[in-house]
Amino acid sequence: MARFMDVHHGMVGITDQQLREAHEADVAIQHEEGVTFEHAWADPADGVVYCLSDAPDADAVRRVHQRAGHPADEIHPVPLTV
Repeated sequence: MARFMDVHHGMVGITDQQLREAHEADVAIQHEEGVTFEHAWADPADGVVYCLSDAPDADAVRRVHQRAGHPADEIHPVPLTV
């Protein structure tokens, strides 16, 4: 399993409730792709959302977000953590 940080742009004004609903939509189907979404963060002023996940590969993360209705603009591997 690898770790990934994905980024969503264009979500200016996202609320706490909307972020929670988007995360819950991912979690509801994550098992179908072998992904585990750990956390999500948002900056409503800049419209950027970040999601941290463990997944077999970036394509699995991409598919979950696409199916949940909020495709990721970027997906980055996170090979080192402390």
